[in-house]
Amino acid sequence: MKQKVSIFWYRRDLRLEDNAGLYYALKGTYPVIPVFIFDCQILDKLDNKHDARVEFIHKTLKNLRQQLAGIGSSIMVKYGNPIEVWRDLMKTFDISEVYTNHDYEKYAIDRDRKVGELLNAEGIGFYTYKDQVIFEKNEILTGSKTPYTVFTPYSKKWKDQLNDFYIKSYPTELYFNNFLKTESLPLPSLKDMGFFETGKNFPEKSIDEKTIEDYDKLRDIPSIDGTSRLSVHLRFGTVSIRKLVQKALSLNQIWLNELIWRDFYMNILWHFPHINNAKAFRKEYDEIVWRNNETEFQAWCEGKTGYPIVDAGMRELNETGFMHNRVRMITASFLVKHLLIDWKWGEAYFADKLLDYDFAANNGGWQWAAGSGCDAAPYFRIFNPTAQTQRFDPELKYIRRWVPEVSNFDYPEPIVEHTFARERVLKAYKKALDRK
Repeated sequence: MKQKVSIFWYRRDLRLEDNAGLYYALKGTYPVIPVFIFDCQILDKLDNKHDARVEFIHKTLKNLRQQLAGIGSSIMVKYGNPIEVWRDLMKTFDISEVYTNHDYEKYAIDRDRKVGELLNAEGIGFYTYKDQVIFEKNEILTGSKTPYTVFTPYSKKWKDQLNDFYIKSYPTELYFNNFLKTESLPLPSLKDMGFFETGKNFPEKSIDEKTIEDYDKLRDIPSIDGTSRLSVHLRFGTVSIRKLVQKALSLNQIWLNELIWRDFYMNILWHFPHINNAKAFRKEYDEIVWRNNETEFQAWCEGKTGYPIVDAGMRELNETGFMHNRVRMITASFLVKHLLIDWKWGEAYFADKLLDYDFAANNGGWQWAAGSGCDAAPYFRIFNPTAQTQRFDPELKYIRRWVPEVSNFDYPEPIVEHTFARERVLKAYKKALDRK
């Protein structure tokens, strides 16, 4: 007779501590088996088989398995179509309940609905919880009960509504004895799934309090390590958002705002699902006629535009999977405003390259740059790369690190002249928006 068990399904929450869904699973009646599924429907679409994000997840799962071994348990890791994996799990175990945490992207919502229907049809409970954000769905609304579409009033309401309840940690460690006792379970290798190690260095998930304390003073200087580098850990849930907000409240309000931006973009994704379909948040911006010059796009991708700060950012991204946030804004603005190339091209390129890629934040950032997103000041904001360099990298420390040939004769001339580009994009935007 098969032993009755509960399952906790890991996704964007790869940690044991302060994990909402795991907490409720462990507090349940039956011993808990942790499960992670490498979703072939996602992985098979990745052209780059040296994808560092897959490697990051794999390394994190190795670490989780080691932690669980220390308490006499393990994690079951599968590769396949989630529906088929769950069918197999239902044959293998007598499953009473499945617990997991909410996800807000369209694919994940559809997947969870199908899995929930499959489980419920067999009398298995399927329970999901809020874990990767502080506020979700309809928890932060305007006085007229509509979603906020501008960050500043959203952030004010977010702060006004925050209390200890929302950032209290879930004490999962009190219930670790409720994990199913088992020998270490096998973990498919990267090669088994068609992927390879990249050799990339992943940032530590430790919280450097000095960096957070100085964040407001140093965050815009790309030549120094003035940011926390925790974004990849937030993306995959190796750190708790509640723990980070607790730190931010005591250390730096500007850093707290960055965490609120993350909630804000998740809020936009939930309430305005049309952005999942490669559509502008402000629908009139879909009328813009883009140049979409493929040669110029390739120069941007390779960091060969003749604008050193843009080229440095793109080369940093290509080599490391990371780009400083100030430089992300500069490079995105350059693609859209200087080259008049559709922001969705840049969004897709960042999605392929960023270690911390998160649909809601990436889409929100690109639409902010294009002026088509949640922003009170639309298309008139056009960054001047030269002025940005003078302000944030005046000694060219960041630029010389990534573009060592910047002073040589073989460094390319600017791909487009700034004033000309500015006038061109303003005309293109005005022509599209005047139709409305």
